[in-house]
Amino acid sequence: MSILVTNNVVKRFEGHLALDKVSIDVPRGKIFGLLGPNGAGKTTLLRIINQITAPDSGNVLFDGHPLTADDVFRIGYLPEERGLYKKMKIGDQAMYLAKLKGMSHARAMASLKSWFIRFGIQAWWNKKITELSKGMAQKVQFVTTVMHDPVLLILDEPFSGFDPINVDLIRNEMIRMKENGTSVILSTHNMESVEEMCDEIALIDNARLVVSGKVHDIRRIHGDNHIEILYRASAPLELQRIENVPFSIISQGQKDGSYQMVVAPEAGHDTNEILEALMPHISIIGMREIIPRMHDIFIKLVTNKEERQ
Repeated sequence: MSILVTNNVVKRFEGHLALDKVSIDVPRGKIFGLLGPNGAGKTTLLRIINQITAPDSGNVLFDGHPLTADDVFRIGYLPEERGLYKKMKIGDQAMYLAKLKGMSHARAMASLKSWFIRFGIQAWWNKKITELSKGMAQKVQFVTTVMHDPVLLILDEPFSGFDPINVDLIRNEMIRMKENGTSVILSTHNMESVEEMCDEIALIDNARLVVSGKVHDIRRIHGDNHIEILYRASAPLELQRIENVPFSIISQGQKDGSYQMVVAPEAGHDTNEILEALMPHISIIGMREIIPRMHDIFIKLVTNKEERQ
């Protein structure tokens, strides 16, 4: 069963259509990437899930039931716009936010102590946010987002402002929480993080769902069926030497001291036929299917809208 499902969610703001019948299905215990260009509708959808605003039509199911006000106690939300009180002591506001999540004083203290030790920020308890750097403040905000052990964690650009060391820290915590059963919605423009961490994604553009599914499947579906071949030979391969060529050469060059070519199989031909045609002429040392990066797929789907129609 999915942890979260949105069914045909529609939201308008003063004549602007922010979401147009958007349906997503967030799997339980996985990291789900919510992608899209600026202004696509991602933040509006996240605010609806967090009950900050309500949909005009459609519905949201959480853990198998219609979303209710009490579900906020089981969800952790880190918005892109950070919101800590700058002049309040970190420990005091962390306890305050914990109580808003329904935590008892004892449970909050135990959880915060554990997280502060894990992040190496024990000495910050009596500091104010104004005494911290942006990255240090975001560490605190992450802790206040996860301190109540949410079953669904929603992170909007969680790596913004972090140095590489702290990016790895947050990534590792996300993976650890996933392994412990937490479901995560990750909204980010960092496609490298999407490929590395996300099990499934949904891409929204101009208020509409463009594509959704498993990352591996989406990368394969949107590939060009190109194959990279590394080989040894006295000179680059010339197609004139091969009869009944079952492929076309997209590019040739050198790579790691060997020759490299990228080929596209002709319709009706497969990899085995390509190998059979090449082996009498060159010594093949490696081959792989070229699978596009999520960065390239994102650009393709957002900029080439006619391909989606």
